[in-house]
Amino acid sequence: LRELEPHARGVQALHSSATGIIDFRSVVEKLAEVIQRQGGTILTKAKISRLVNRSKTCLVVTTLENYQASLVINCAGLFADRVAALSGISPDLKIFPFRGEYYAIKPESRYLVKNLIYPVPDPQFPFLGVHFTREMDGNIEAGPNAVLAFAREGYRKLQFDLKDSWEMVSYPGFWRMAQKYWRQGFQEYYRSLNKLAFVRTLQKLVPSVTSSDLMPGDAGVRAMALHQNGDLLD
Repeated sequence: LRELEPHARGVQALHSSATGIIDFRSVVEKLAEVIQRQGGTILTKAKISRLVNRSKTCLVVTTLENYQASLVINCAGLFADRVAALSGISPDLKIFPFRGEYYAIKPESRYLVKNLIYPVPDPQFPFLGVHFTREMDGNIEAGPNAVLAFAREGYRKLQFDLKDSWEMVSYPGFWRMAQKYWRQGFQEYYRSLNKLAFVRTLQKLVPSVTSSDLMPGDAGVRAMALHQNGDLLD
C-alpha cells in the first residue's frame, strides 16, 4: 500500500494488477464500428412502442418501422423494466435511479492519488463506496455517494419528475427498502448536501485530502434493480 500509494492509509491492501481504466466512449465507438463492419445496423431515434411475442420471433414496433427478430436483448438501463413491460412481461422488480455525485481533485493535488483506490465494500449494500479513480486524461474522480434520484435521468440535485417519483413511492418494495436502509440513505444524502462530510469519508482512504483540494465533478445515474421485498439486487 505504501509503495504504490504513499498518501493512502489502510490496515492492508490488495493490489489488483489486472484492474485498469478505459476510455469508454472510444470503446463504444469501436464496438459500433465492428458491428457495422460485420453487416450490422445501428438505429438511433427509433423509439420502441411495443414488443409482440410470436411463436419463434418477436415483432419490434418502433416509431420508424417494424422489425422481426429471433432474439431481443433488453439493455435499456434506467428504462429496462418499462421496455420489459412493453412485451407483456410483469417482472417482480423495478428499476430505481441512484445518482452518484463526484468531486474532482484539482490538478495541483493529483499527486495524492497514483492509481485506483477502493475501500472494502459492504456486502449488504450493493455499492462500491466512495473511492478514487484516476481517469485516462489524468483527472482524478473522488466519490461517488449513492442518493436516490427523483427522476430516472436525475443527473442534477434538484431534478424532479412527477411520473418517475410516483412510480417509485407507489411501489411496495420502496417502503421495504426504506425500512431496511434508512440509516445508509440518510448518510448518503448528508454527504450530498455537506461537502465536509464527503471529505471526511475521503480522508478515511487518503487522510491528507482537504476540502480545498476538491472541485465539483460530474454525476452519473445507476439503474438499480429493486425487488418487491425491498432487496437491492446486484
